[in-house]
Amino acid sequence: MAKLYFYFSAMNAGKTTTLLQSAYNYRERGMRVAILTPRLDDRAGAGNVASRIGLQAAGIAFERDADLQALIAADIAAHGVLHCVLVDEAQFLTKPQVWQLSEVVDVLKIPALCYGLRTDFRGELFEGSQYLLAWADELSEIKTICHSGKKATMNLRVDANGRAVQDGPQVEIGGNERYISVSRAEFKKVMRGEGTIEPLQVPLPL
Repeated sequence: MAKLYFYFSAMNAGKTTTLLQSAYNYRERGMRVAILTPRLDDRAGAGNVASRIGLQAAGIAFERDADLQALIAADIAAHGVLHCVLVDEAQFLTKPQVWQLSEVVDVLKIPALCYGLRTDFRGELFEGSQYLLAWADELSEIKTICHSGKKATMNLRVDANGRAVQDGPQVEIGGNERYISVSRAEFKKVMRGEGTIEPLQVPLPL
């Protein structure tokens, strides 16, 4: 039975790596997948899905006003049977797009696996995450670690001096140079201005 899944986490938990592994698993069994990615996240180039450990795959870039059910139907008409839809950076979905993905599941009978952040740098839900939390059949947290050793659940946006940024647009594309994942306790501490966090992380050998 097809389901709508939401895999959520803080930054740098391996969401995209997990997505790419899922795509590989389907393809290894001779099944076709469609990887969707918001066009606004162009860090690896529009339509390219890349993890920080070096894995990557071509995806379908979509706009905020795209009808994802129609997009998937067109893909099937052009390329044949589709076995799974995977969505990267799912926090950037709109409410209508989450509903459209539920239609992909319920009408087209194709499982949709969505991977994204739960909350923004202010600790507030993204639109896409809000409705995935409300409507998904299954929710699963991908865990990562705060520098304190606790589970990281929050995302901090920091300036060049490691100070928490508390104002600005909700969406500002960036990676380790702008964001850091922390525990709720550390989030509160840094948002109060009690200390800084070095955002730059040393690349690790693969």
